Amino acid sequence: MRIISGKYGRRRFDVPSSFSARPTTDFAKENLFNVLGHLIDLEGADALDLFAGTGGISFELLSRGCRRVVAVEQNSAHAAFIAKVAKELKTDDLTLIRGDVFRYLHSLARQGFDFIFADPPYAMKGLAETPSLIMAHDLLREGGVFVMEHSREHDFSSLPCFNQQRVYGSVNFSLFIKEGEKTGA
Repeated sequence: MRIISGKYGRRRFDVPSSFSARPTTDFAKENLFNVLGHLIDLEGADALDLFAGTGGISFELLSRGCRRVVAVEQNSAHAAFIAKVAKELKTDDLTLIRGDVFRYLHSLARQGFDFIFADPPYAMKGLAETPSLIMAHDLLREGGVFVMEHSREHDFSSLPCFNQQRVYGSVNFSLFIKEGEKTGA
């Protein structure tokens, strides 16, 4: 796992070969963050990384100046790896939740995040409902961005707040932006 840019940029961490996580490729991650640079200022942002896996996105967010990142990962070995990397980076800005993402989402009460990233297992039951669930729980602040990583079998373009889809090889990202309330004159 490599952190691409920011204060931890170019740092590498060896992910155990026994891991079942499918980390976002460096190519896809670099392109995604280039797109995000035009949509959101991550400096000082609060972020949520769902299905954190190796923590690659969480650490990229911290490296790029996020004030706080909450990483949710159910697999205990993956969570231990994330905790180990956070300790090596000497960061207190990462909150690691070892548990079920859906249970965690249901426990939140309108807690606002500026950025949310979800990378569920592509074969996960309920994957298609994940964007609607996040929007229904009102987790994004006004102007916030939600990114859903998924396979090409899914099309989220008809959902509210959908902004664009990006494809990098076999990796698909659907981006959603929570626009502010419109006021009439």
